[in-house]
This record gives sequence, structure tokens and C-alpha cells, in this order.
Amino acid sequence: MTQVTDHGGGVWSISVPIPDNPLGHTLVHLLDTDRGPVLIDTGWDDPASWDTLTAGLDSLGVAVSDVHGVVITHHHPDHHGLSGQVRDTSGAWIAMHAADASVVRRTREAEPGRWLDYLAEKLERAGAPDEHIAPLREARDKGRMRTLPGLRAALPDREIVPGDLLDLAGRRLRAIWTPGHTPGHVCLHLEEDHPAKRAGNGRLFSGDHLLPEITPHIGLYEDPDDATVTDPLGDYLDSLERIGRLAPAEVLPAHQYAFPDAASRVRELLAHHEERLTGLLALLVEPLTPWQVAERMEWNRPWEQIPYGSRNIAVSEAEAHLRRLVKLGHGEVLTGEPTRYVAV
Repeated sequence: MTQVTDHGGGVWSISVPIPDNPLGHTLVHLLDTDRGPVLIDTGWDDPASWDTLTAGLDSLGVAVSDVHGVVITHHHPDHHGLSGQVRDTSGAWIAMHAADASVVRRTREAEPGRWLDYLAEKLERAGAPDEHIAPLREARDKGRMRTLPGLRAALPDREIVPGDLLDLAGRRLRAIWTPGHTPGHVCLHLEEDHPAKRAGNGRLFSGDHLLPEITPHIGLYEDPDDATVTDPLGDYLDSLERIGRLAPAEVLPAHQYAFPDAASRVRELLAHHEERLTGLLALLVEPLTPWQVAERMEWNRPWEQIPYGSRNIAVSEAEAHLRRLVKLGHGEVLTGEPTRYVAV
């Protein structure tokens, strides 16, 4: 049964399934405007997800063809996947931050197998064992890359400019750039009184930036053509503090459930990452590769039980934390391959 929640004040959420994923669902938000309904994110590109989205809209008396616009918090396929199908059906515009639009464009234009080569090379530099890298080489040789999600995601029609109000008739929805989870992640601040008169500064559509119980993945920004050493964790922590200062009355995230008191959740996440950084410093009394660090970090299950794809994500997150230590002057990168980090 499709789950639809009325958040009041012309805002609803539809729980759209993510196939074969422990997250379970993406909360696609519907915002009523004077020019028609606007979606915030759309869900995974999958027939069952599409059926759930359309059923949820139908239950609200809205046809997909009625959708006026689509605002994307970030480019990941559980958020942006169905945007193209919504636009094809309704003629709606799609808006996204330029940094994530660049990721979509780059992915669409690249030869598919290049991404497997890039991932294999990145894992090799991170110290992954040969048996972990071998399946990527095999998938590259057999052309399996074409079936992966996100390779032909829809290009947006509009750019979300940080600090600006979006062009939504009758609503004040302001874009807040919150990089970290992706380079172009945005939160969306609804600058209106809370419908239940809760104290605070409007409501916040937080995407994956701020979730009630989950710590969002902070990995490396992926660009095979850019050798810039980015600091995604630093970006994320700075973005968190901005959202904490905003103090919205309620947070409407893209997963789990709506919650109040953003500032408390921000403090929890800042403390979590500070604890992780402190723990990594203790590990780096000897030089370690990102893979070795990931093996030793605490996850939601033992390393031996972490699935193949999740290990890739874990190694990326480990390296994001290692880069942060280097940026803070607490660690350094040693020359040579694979890459090794050590405390200073």
C-alpha cells in the first residue's frame, strides 16, 4: 500500500521504494504552488517505484501530467531517477545545483566502461586487494556497466542558485547549498510559518544532508578528469553548522521521517564525525592505506559481513575522513602507491 503523509500547509510526502536497498524508501515531497504541484525529488528509476509515485499522486487527486516542476536535492538515483519520466509525462521543468548537474552531464557523456576503469584504479590506489578489484575488470570486459543506474539520468532545465528563492508562485522556497554528501547537494528552506505553529524558522526539506537516525555517506566527489584534492567531510561539517544556525521548526528529510530540533541532530552528527577523526588518529600511528583504515573502522556490522558494493562506499568514506585529518594538519600523505596516511 502506498504511504502518503500530509505534513500540512500544502506539503505531502510519498514513500517511494528503492529496490534491493536497506534504506527502503525515498520520501518524495509534493509542494502545492499557485502554478501547480511541484515535486522535491522523484525516487528510483524502477517500474514499481513509478507505480508507487503515481498511485501516491492519484490519492491526492494529482495526475503526473499536472506536475509543474521538479526540484532535485542531489543527483543520486534514489532522488533523481524518475525525474526524466516525470518530465516526459508532464512537461515539467527540472532544477538542480550546477555542481550536481555537471556530474549528471559528465556521466551521460562518458563511455560507460570508463567509470569501471576509474573505480578500479581508485580502489587500487586505496590499497584494495586484487580479488576485490578483479570483478570490476571482468564487468568492464563483459560490458555490464550499461545496466548500472544513473548513466542516463535526465539533464536539468534550470539551475538552483544558492541563496536564491526558487520561482514557485505563492511559495517562498530558498535554496541552501549543503555540499558533502554530493558536491551540489541543496537543502530547501520553506520560509513560511509552520502549519501547526511550532516555534522555529519555517521548514526544511533536507534531502540526505540531515536525517533523524542515519549518518549520511560522505565519500569522495567523483570526477575522473579532475585531480583536485577535495575535502568533502570539511564541506559537510561546514554545511551542517549553517543548517544548525537556521533552526527550522521541522525537518522534512528524504528518508525515514520528519523531525523537529535540527540543531540537536546537527550537534550529534558533528560529535560523531569528531569521534571518528579522533579514532582514526589513534590508528595512524603506523602508515595505513584507506582500505586498511576502512577494515579497522567501526561500521554497522563487522567488515567480513559488509557486502561488496558497500565496501567500496566504506573505503571512500574512510578516505574522506583521512583527507580531513590532512587538511587539519593532523595527518599526512606518504608518497608512493598505494596511498598511505600517517598521523603527524
